[in-house]
Amino acid sequence: MQALATLSADLGQALLAKGWQLALAESCTGGMLAQEVTAIAGSSAWFDRGFVTYSNAAKVEMLSVPDALIQAHGAVSEPVAQAMATGAIQHSLAHISAAVTGIAGPAGGSIQKPVGTVCFAWAIRADSGQTGKQVVETRYFTGDRAAIRQQAASHVLTGLLSLVRTGAE
Repeated sequence: MQALATLSADLGQALLAKGWQLALAESCTGGMLAQEVTAIAGSSAWFDRGFVTYSNAAKVEMLSVPDALIQAHGAVSEPVAQAMATGAIQHSLAHISAAVTGIAGPAGGSIQKPVGTVCFAWAIRADSGQTGKQVVETRYFTGDRAAIRQQAASHVLTGLLSLVRTGAE
């Protein structure tokens, strides 16, 4: 796993090369991603904003995630992650966004969604200003709370870097 600082710096260079801005919607990482990207000197040229939406109410209020979606699927679900990424695009100037929501533990898991379950979504703004291409997935990480959050953050940045480099729009 590549260091978060290295991934953040590489992401910043790729975003700068495209002239893109980034927005992040974080739940289980609690602002870790925003901290990592803003630790990079010059990140104000490519990082627009971050949303730390730890509670369900914050997801609804800040990112326009429908409450009914949370009630139907749970906060840790691909549909909610996708709505978070879409909301981050809609509530920012960003060209690309990423969202992460999961169960870092040590408690809070279930048989269906054990500790370590993390849902991700990445979205690219279409020329129309609406959300264009989206990628959504669920991963299962192991380790303690800190390790799960670290792995989730690394996965978000790796996914962003891949999307920016492929130039998908």
